[in-house]
Amino acid sequence: MRLDTGIDSLTRPTVLREGCFACYRQSMPAAVLPLIDAVLMWPARGALIGLDLGTKTIGVATSDPDRRLAAGVETIRRTAFKADAARLLAVAGERNAIGFVLGLPINMDGSEGPRAQSTRAFARNLSHLTDLPIALWDERLSTAAVERALVELDMKRARRAEVIDEHAAVFILQGALDRLARLRSG
Repeated sequence: MRLDTGIDSLTRPTVLREGCFACYRQSMPAAVLPLIDAVLMWPARGALIGLDLGTKTIGVATSDPDRRLAAGVETIRRTAFKADAARLLAVAGERNAIGFVLGLPINMDGSEGPRAQSTRAFARNLSHLTDLPIALWDERLSTAAVERALVELDMKRARRAEVIDEHAAVFILQGALDRLARLRSG
């Protein structure tokens, strides 16, 4: 018997009893952890999705299943959380991803400001829509490093603005992959 709940596929309601539904995807949200802890929840192989969360866009990158190399996927223009999350989950599904790596913008002194708090809130909200563990990775100076590299390539300002978030996501994910490789090697 198919039940039509009128709730979109992102929330996939849980049947509590006949005619009553919980308006959340699962009772336990996915884990949101530092990278070092999240790696323990991931299988040995499988792609990761790297995210550079901006106020207007989200840069998206992916790794190969062996987690050696990060590559850019796209830049998502932010609209509403639900639409943004739907696209991120679609990308994760297309690539059979086993987790997310979200860049956490920590201040140079190690403190967390409003952007870091916003990133943590995004991760918490996303965790309610997926079972995939979400790792937080320090992204200090990632956008600045990418900006410098693009300037050195003599890329025009307008073109840099189009690709910087995607490249920052690659930079963040590659940094996390390199850290995981160092952990594996001892």
